[in-house]
Amino acid sequence: MTKVHGTGVYDFKRHRVAEYPVEFTDKADSKPALGSSLPSSITLSEIQRDQLTRIAAANWLKSGGSKPNKPFDPLLVKEIYDTELTVKSEGKSQRKTVPLQRVMILEVSQYLENYLWLNFEAETASYEHVMSMILMVNEKFRENVAAWSCFYDRKDVFTGFLERVLRLKEGRELTIAEKTNYLVFMINAFQSLEDEIVRETVLRLASLRSWHSLSYGRFQMELCLNPDLIKKWKRMIKKEYDDAKKQGVHLDPLFSLEANFLRNLIEEFLEVLDHKVFSQKHSVTEDDELNAASSFEQVDDASILYCERFMEFLIDLLSQLPTRRYLRPLVADVAVVAKCHLSALYRHDKGKLFAQLVDLLQFYENFEINDHVGTQLTDDEVLQSHYDRVQSFQLLAFKKFPKLRELALANIGAIHKRADLSKKLSVLSPEELKDLVCCKLKLVSKEDPWSDRVDFLIEVMVSFFEKQQSQKEAINALPLYPNEQIMWDESVVPSINYSGEGCLALPKLNLQFLTLHDYLLRNFNLFRLESTYEIREDIQEAVPHLLAYINNEGETAFRGWSRMAVPIKEFKITEVKQPNIGEVKPASVTAKVTYSISSYKARIRSEWDALKEHDVLFLLSISPLFKPLSAEEDAKASVPQKLGLQYVRGCEIIEIHDEEGTLMNDFSGRTKREEWKPPKGELRTVTVALDAAQYHMDVTDIAEKGAEDVYGTFNVLMRRKPKENNFKAILESIRDLMNEYCIVPDWLHKIFLGYGHPSAAQWTNMPDLLETVDFKDTFLSADHLKESFSHYQVCFIDSDGGENLDPRPPFCIKLPRSLKSNTHALSGNGRSDTGSVNDANMVDACVEKEKLIVEAYIPPDPGPYPQDQPKQNSVRFTSTQIGAIISGIQPGLTMVVGPPGTGKTDTAVQILNVLYHNCPSQRTLIITHSNQALNDLFEKIMERDVPARYLLRLGQGEQELATDLDFSRQGRVNAMLVRRLELLSEVERLAKSLRLPEDVGYTCETAGYFWLLHVYSRWEQFLAACAGNEDKPTFIQDLFPFKEFFSNSPQAVFTGQSFEKDMRAAKGCFRHLKTMFQELEECRAFELLKSTADRANYLMTKQAKIVAMTCTHAALKRKDFLQLGFKYDNLLMEESAQILEIETFIPMLLQRQEDGYARLKRCILIGDHHQLPPVVKNMAFQKYSHMDQSLFTRFVRLGIPYIELNAQGRARPSIAQLYNWRYRDLGDLPYVKEEAIFHRANAGFSFDYQLVDVPDYHGRGETAPSPWFYQNEGEAEYVVSVYIYMRLLGYPANKISILTTYNGQKLLIRDVINRRCLPYDFIGPPSKVTTVDKFQGQQNDFILLSLVRTRFVGHLRDVRRLVVAMSRARLGLYVFCRRSLFEQCYELQPTFQRLLQRPDHLALNLNEGTSFTERHVEDIGHPYLVSSVEEMANIVFGKINQLQQAHNTYQYMAYSEQFMGTSEEQNSEHNSLSSNQAMDIDTSVAENGGINNKVHEYNGDEAKDADGLANGQDGVLPPEDQPNTEKGTEVRANDENMVP
Repeated sequence: MTKVHGTGVYDFKRHRVAEYPVEFTDKADSKPALGSSLPSSITLSEIQRDQLTRIAAANWLKSGGSKPNKPFDPLLVKEIYDTELTVKSEGKSQRKTVPLQRVMILEVSQYLENYLWLNFEAETASYEHVMSMILMVNEKFRENVAAWSCFYDRKDVFTGFLERVLRLKEGRELTIAEKTNYLVFMINAFQSLEDEIVRETVLRLASLRSWHSLSYGRFQMELCLNPDLIKKWKRMIKKEYDDAKKQGVHLDPLFSLEANFLRNLIEEFLEVLDHKVFSQKHSVTEDDELNAASSFEQVDDASILYCERFMEFLIDLLSQLPTRRYLRPLVADVAVVAKCHLSALYRHDKGKLFAQLVDLLQFYENFEINDHVGTQLTDDEVLQSHYDRVQSFQLLAFKKFPKLRELALANIGAIHKRADLSKKLSVLSPEELKDLVCCKLKLVSKEDPWSDRVDFLIEVMVSFFEKQQSQKEAINALPLYPNEQIMWDESVVPSINYSGEGCLALPKLNLQFLTLHDYLLRNFNLFRLESTYEIREDIQEAVPHLLAYINNEGETAFRGWSRMAVPIKEFKITEVKQPNIGEVKPASVTAKVTYSISSYKARIRSEWDALKEHDVLFLLSISPLFKPLSAEEDAKASVPQKLGLQYVRGCEIIEIHDEEGTLMNDFSGRTKREEWKPPKGELRTVTVALDAAQYHMDVTDIAEKGAEDVYGTFNVLMRRKPKENNFKAILESIRDLMNEYCIVPDWLHKIFLGYGHPSAAQWTNMPDLLETVDFKDTFLSADHLKESFSHYQVCFIDSDGGENLDPRPPFCIKLPRSLKSNTHALSGNGRSDTGSVNDANMVDACVEKEKLIVEAYIPPDPGPYPQDQPKQNSVRFTSTQIGAIISGIQPGLTMVVGPPGTGKTDTAVQILNVLYHNCPSQRTLIITHSNQALNDLFEKIMERDVPARYLLRLGQGEQELATDLDFSRQGRVNAMLVRRLELLSEVERLAKSLRLPEDVGYTCETAGYFWLLHVYSRWEQFLAACAGNEDKPTFIQDLFPFKEFFSNSPQAVFTGQSFEKDMRAAKGCFRHLKTMFQELEECRAFELLKSTADRANYLMTKQAKIVAMTCTHAALKRKDFLQLGFKYDNLLMEESAQILEIETFIPMLLQRQEDGYARLKRCILIGDHHQLPPVVKNMAFQKYSHMDQSLFTRFVRLGIPYIELNAQGRARPSIAQLYNWRYRDLGDLPYVKEEAIFHRANAGFSFDYQLVDVPDYHGRGETAPSPWFYQNEGEAEYVVSVYIYMRLLGYPANKISILTTYNGQKLLIRDVINRRCLPYDFIGPPSKVTTVDKFQGQQNDFILLSLVRTRFVGHLRDVRRLVVAMSRARLGLYVFCRRSLFEQCYELQPTFQRLLQRPDHLALNLNEGTSFTERHVEDIGHPYLVSSVEEMANIVFGKINQLQQAHNTYQYMAYSEQFMGTSEEQNSEHNSLSSNQAMDIDTSVAENGGINNKVHEYNGDEAKDADGLANGQDGVLPPEDQPNTEKGTEVRANDENMVP
């Protein structure tokens, strides 16, 4: 049976590669030029000359497969650490903790893998050795590559290393930079809890033992609140005592590592916060602002960074349950949040990010969850616990503190606000207050040095007793549109310059979440900020084009115009509705905005006029400066200051009117289609709904703070591209989900949050399994079935239970319970040690196999007409695919990992097919990431036996479906109405054949009565008559009641020779009639419902059994689905590793619960976490918050069992080996081993894949005209030359794609193609020139790949990008790159070592003149090695030259014949001869390439093309300083470079 894999270090390595801007200013001699915007000013030659590179080459760098044999030198490690890896402060404070450039060079040279780790011994390693390893691991995390994988060759030593790290600080004082680096390492370790060794080591630190360090009062309080822990504590103490006794040592648990590690870290942080941040400490006083300003010079940036990082560390620990449980009392005991609130840094200008992090820490400390059970607290429970707490405090105050009598007798509403509580407590003296807080309430220890400060004690009291705003209320009061304050706040929405060195005030998406509310909240915040970033970019793009200035009247005017922004003529608020009960914000706020489109041309006018209901617009207030900023001011100014941008507010369109007040784009149905007229005039008035929450905040500011009236200042209206403007609908969906309760099915809930047993939701552990499954056309034969269940002894039986000796499909299988044992997750971390596809056969022969009962049944006759015959599957599924199908049709969670080319879509379609036939009443929802994938899936479903009337495709992409049928809502409704008429005419024909009145076919209703009264009754009478006449062969032929109706069938229905055969045919005919009337019954609703909308909604909610849409459509329309009562039982999600976590979650919840239970029974996720993740535009959200982690990937990291398809049918087996190392046991389907096309070589090339080393071209490698815009001219020219070479041989252009890893290179290659290929019709452009990321999910026969980089590897270090790049080609892959750089990259070695087994110069077979060759793929022929970019251009030019000469000859002969006036016969004879000669000389450009017998496109264009060349068009000419073409061809003829 199929294997299901769990996770392990092999399966999932963390590898989101950061592509950060690195400003190398560490070296004194490499100062970047002024105004240089390049992201890195270090050149390759500098790296090669660098001292570190030389040390690496001498000591650990592997070159050419061998390593230097110098012995390990611990002094070298110390020297490198002291001179290269520590930051030199040089008297000035700085935020850097490591010299980034030096660390990157060491990382690239594999310092960690080949030197530090290889020679690490836990007992003997020096402090510098451990610290250097910490820095290298941190760098790997910063670049988001697999950090722990290199340690797994020596697991016991790895544990020793982690133990050394934990004890590193003992007896040693670290510098502030070292403390920060140490802290970053701990953050990374706690973020890697899926790694077994890391988890076991670090979770000890946050265990119950850490409570040894609690103050006695807090310890008592915690045990009173959680009585269950008392037993656990006693057991733990006893175990500690017994262990110590066994080892014969004296035990003092107070001094153990677990007891003190976190407490010591917290106290170290408080020390830094108090004494190191400001060199002269000042307390918080009324003159605080003054102090802050005066001490500006004395701030230590390195200490601030340390404080920020420490906040991040605590937030991380409090935001996941395993670490939160025992840490929270510790954080409360030390009162970290209160001390941070009172610190000088919290109020200082430079402490803005710190303050935001403190607030986030406070949020998580008070999170609404029961820490010990892990359940979410409802609003009522939170409120009740608050009331209980305050009430018990009032009782205490009444008994013990007469001064607090007023507080004790007050109602709770009067004392639970901060100001009221502080005022009431102020009556106590400092000693009384200390006694209350430390001794009576035991909130902090009286030994705490802060406990003498009154402000601290009051802060602790207030934060403990004040009423916290409910998270639900907070989220409902939050505006959905971003405003100008949040947009340009760098600590919340960082610019693209985020380098990964600092931290941010952002939530992270990691493995686990506290509750569903926490999950939604983090996603809500991140999605909101990601869309804020995109909106900010759009504003920065649109506003400068308007050229705002101050006119003579002192008002803002605009000289320019912008496509996406238009000046506002008039803005007025028209209606503010009363707030709803229990709310303070208005129910709605409506405004009217008037603008003119007179300055636009027709195309842009039509874009503005195409605005529709629910589109989002932005109102901007722009007030430019009177005089331009000086250069110095401009450098310091923020973006809004430069743009003159004052305010930004979002709004949503309700309706638009033209100049005459006529309604445009009406979506409510008020305007009939025939009454619609084009809009008049140039003025447009749009009615918009403003954000009520934002409006309330603005109006409150005007009233309370005297702020400016924002709504009187708007002067620009901005729109966005419709595709990118759906953020509000998705945010609303998330907010709605937060206001619902218990929304995920019970069987998925724990796993979803990251807790419980990983295989709890697997089908084998679910109730209500399908015992017997009819697999329909899944198996092509009995042998196919036996291969699929090779673990079992397959026994075939008939429907009556007897043995079947000649079994044929379809098969019904009784799935045994023992199937369970084969489908659990693998326990090991390594590769599974079985063979490839046939691993199932390796069962020990002496073990008796269990029986599998398979019923081979004869399907009933479907009917006499060709259209009655069911469509059959022709795919021979592998045993693994069968395992995925079985798992998919059973209830529970199914995860299928589909490596490239392994038939993910076929498997998905068969799951749907079998599910439809076994559970016909259930409805299935299909979700994909892209319209393309949805269309592929749909086209395949239509080839299976699922009636088209049950299929529905929602969203924008249905137009692209390659099918005659329309599967949109409207198309399906129309199809049903057409079908109704067809069926009713058939009913009339049936009535006629039975000699009955034909008006029974008037409506579906009358047809239904006709079925019951006449058709079904006749059938029953006929069956009764047959009962005693089985011995009469012609009985059925004579008495069948509907014989006349079926007289038009292609073959005679009855033979009259056998009663059984005729009876089967009769039942087939009746089945045809039954289906016909069943369809009519389904059409009846469309007869009764009159409006198109009602019909479409009925179709979606009742009729369709399989509904498909993209994840974006699901998120946008969730509200509509809920209103219509949309229901579904099964969810199948394709490409689920490419979908954002939240966009995967929303499709699970498009229906209301039934009686508090979710209806969802199956969730099938199909994807590949080894390929690229979802796209997140902002680097910080991607790298810091892991927003690009899909739900699929998170489930794999959690160890949830999955099935990995293990046979690919896309690429040559040799090409597949470039990426199949990334998967377990990925083999090849028989098709790619047997098909002739995979055995033939690529004509003109010696190898089917090759790495081509591209040296500097004109003295340059990579260039970056602007940040991240990397280009490499040498590679671009080389790739295009090879493409032209392929075209001249006759390769079809549509079979070649050019890929690259950067947008800059893509544009450069397109430029080169425009210059060199487009002038010639016989060359033309390739199928696609695009980036690897954009080409995911597509394939082509031949791929030319340019890797661009020559300094640092960049984002190709993400192994997922490499897998995508290597797996796009079917027949030929040619990789152009800088060998010396990529062969050193640790993560990419398995691929590049294989590539480098072949020559790194392009090997051509120049004697092959066409695109067809009989040469075998392993026969390399007579390779000619191309030495450079220029030589390749010469070869291509030589070929074009030959072509040109051939045409010139042909033209000359034709011309001379005309001139001499030869007879017509001679002329045509000569013509055919000369044209044949031209064809021969012409290097067979026009010959058919044998591949797939495709004739090439340019057979008739030779003469025209030669003319083009003769006229001196821009051809493929070599550079002037190169040898001319004759010499170039001569070199080839002499075979100087031939390989023997």
